[in-house]
Amino acid sequence: MGQAKQKVERLRAALSHREPDRVPVGEFFWTGFLKRAKKKWGEDFDPYRHFDLDYVVITPNMDPRIRPFEVLRQDDRDIVIKTGFGAVIRRTGDLPMPHFESFSVTVPEQMKEFGFDDPADPRRFDQGGDDQLNGVGDALARDIPSWQDRMKPYLDDFAVFGSVCEPYEYLWRCIGSENALIWMATDPDPFADFVDRVGDFLYRFARAEIEAGRGRLSGMYIWGDVAYRQGMLFGARRWRELFKPHVKRLIDLCRSHGVMTVYHGCGNARDIFDDLVELRLDAYNPVEAKAGLDVVELKRTYAGKLAFVGNVDVRVLETGDPAAIRREVLYKLQAAKGGGWVFQADHSVSSDVAPESYELAIRTLREHGHYPLRV
Repeated sequence: MGQAKQKVERLRAALSHREPDRVPVGEFFWTGFLKRAKKKWGEDFDPYRHFDLDYVVITPNMDPRIRPFEVLRQDDRDIVIKTGFGAVIRRTGDLPMPHFESFSVTVPEQMKEFGFDDPADPRRFDQGGDDQLNGVGDALARDIPSWQDRMKPYLDDFAVFGSVCEPYEYLWRCIGSENALIWMATDPDPFADFVDRVGDFLYRFARAEIEAGRGRLSGMYIWGDVAYRQGMLFGARRWRELFKPHVKRLIDLCRSHGVMTVYHGCGNARDIFDDLVELRLDAYNPVEAKAGLDVVELKRTYAGKLAFVGNVDVRVLETGDPAAIRREVLYKLQAAKGGGWVFQADHSVSSDVAPESYELAIRTLREHGHYPLRV
């Protein structure tokens, strides 16, 4: 399969705490960066091919209800839509984040009434259209190609990862972050029941995704933002009670199919890193530098136990300072000794990163990131 086999083996080695031929690299890119790069390198610019990255994450339609976006309002600056989550979302101009105006569940009693379409519905994988996770971000994307069609161009040359949410990452889109944090405390029983219903849906979705992949998926991203810059959004004890069993099921499912697992959690969630080791997670991403995490320091504690993907400080990339960018890359490369680290930004390559700056970071990696490392 072209270069794909070599890249899969490179990732497997790194995530198994072995040294491959070179440090693997992956990335996520904001729309603004892609626009700047296309202006520089042409409209056919593909960051994964241009920078020779090792893997790409492609997400199926995970919406609770499979349906097109309903456009509620639109003018020259704003568009307001209703999605398959039942959420009403406003996108404004070039602002990086959408604004959630309302959610379909507004009182705790409605959680038990929230309905889901079949998680294994073939339309999630074989049919294009609208869905919230793929379509509503720093830009609005509509009528995107099917998951299968989006995978095809990358299968020969890259390790292809699917993705699934863990329950908290999913349920806040149904009930809102504020309600989720409040009801967790004020209405623990109906909230726990809802977590379990969401968890069952996501487990069955992940199983169907692996089956639809027909052996072509090398890995799975598990999305789970349960922390902010200072620590967990809620106590680690509550995470262990409510969410850990569902994360375990997802990891066990993937491992049983030989699929690598990467947990994506923004903020500082180191309170649960030992739990993720216990669950035999392969790697944690994005290891946000802006949340006080340093992968070189983490490696001293978790070498051989938990690999890391990310931690290249995007704020440094945004400065455009060549010396600072080289210094950042060379420092973080220390975490790659003995394997266990994948080069990646500490979240996504933002619109404020110049294409030349990211290219310099990759060039520095290529110059110094072959094993045996000499950093």
